[in-house]
Amino acid sequence: MQPKIIFQDVSVRYRLPKERIRTFKEFAIQSLFRKVEYEEFWVFHDITFHIAPGEVMGIVGRNGAGKSTLLKLVARVMKPVKGQVGVNGKVTPLLELGAGFDFELTGLENIYLFGSILGISRKEMNKKLGEIIEFSELADFIDSPLRTFSSGMITRLGFAVATAIDPDILLLDEILAVGDAGFQKKSLEVIHNFRRSGVTILFVSHNLTQIRTLCDKVVWLDGGKVRAWGDASAVLDQYEASLRG
Repeated sequence: MQPKIIFQDVSVRYRLPKERIRTFKEFAIQSLFRKVEYEEFWVFHDITFHIAPGEVMGIVGRNGAGKSTLLKLVARVMKPVKGQVGVNGKVTPLLELGAGFDFELTGLENIYLFGSILGISRKEMNKKLGEIIEFSELADFIDSPLRTFSSGMITRLGFAVATAIDPDILLLDEILAVGDAGFQKKSLEVIHNFRRSGVTILFVSHNLTQIRTLCDKVVWLDGGKVRAWGDASAVLDQYEASLRG
């Protein structure tokens, strides 16, 4: 069976200015006179692994290990400087709080906006609208500007839209860390349903209990490398031992 996602010898590099530049004007002037010096920071060095159709893959690692960067590579938000990232299927990313939303538009308008970003037509979104609003529990606020929403409300809206459109591949970045216990429980049930229906899921979380519950496999990122990759329980045991150490 062909893997749904393939990382083959993937490397990612960031270029960071050595000096603190406070404004874009200052950056432009220094760039014009070639005074900006950069320091290279390698997030990944030649990482390789694959994800089979229908697998739920957890991604763990310390802060700065590159977990969110890995999801952005799958979502095509960024490209590697070396290697290949192969993706077979429609990707629905829910990567950052409020990503894809316009805070001056209403909740309802943002449903259509986010849907269009995900490639869903207005006609299709109309069919899903009632389901999205009901799931998000935001009927009383749906015509208010998003800037008046709390962080939990924004997360609920984003999750409701992203999971209403039957994705092939679902990317979740700490999305279950925000919101009350009731909504977290509903969200976990949705993920379990996707898992049973064969959706491939990449799940970043610092909540190792959730990863043990949801994931078939885990990839552990450390120092720009894949430190371990395989059975969720075995990899998490290694990772937790390293944290204690």
